[in-house]
Amino acid sequence: MKTPWIPIPTIPRLLETGRLRLRPLTIHDAVKDFDAVMTSRAEIWELFGPGSDWPADTLSLEQDVIDLAWHQKEFEIGGSYTFTVEALDGSRVLGCVYIFPPTHERCDADLFHWVRTSELASDLPAHLWEHLRRWLRTDWGFQRVALPGGVVSVLD
Repeated sequence: MKTPWIPIPTIPRLLETGRLRLRPLTIHDAVKDFDAVMTSRAEIWELFGPGSDWPADTLSLEQDVIDLAWHQKEFEIGGSYTFTVEALDGSRVLGCVYIFPPTHERCDADLFHWVRTSELASDLPAHLWEHLRRWLRTDWGFQRVALPGGVVSVLD
């Protein structure tokens, strides 16, 4: 079994604010995740940078289930940690947060996160980032994370 790269005994599994909930992504999220992903492709392509072709226009629900199963297994073995961002009532997936092993020597992790296109005009992206920063600092013990484009964010 792979040794987890996070030096804490228990991986945080929940972040809840007055507007959203983060919890581990599982295959049971497939239908709501697929809707969020497919309606937010442009933002996701931008997040992962030039040359990213995920999610493809032809992504099927079955292929998304396979992706979610991979994320779920990675979480279980400590390889990476993917969280769904959902409405408090569980009715909709609002986005996703990915915590990967660091590729930058001065960082504790690589962090990617997105919210669905329909939420961009609201302050949800800022709300998520504010609470995510605090959670990563206090519950995960992170000091710095690498964001897309190699930007290093100090979590103060």
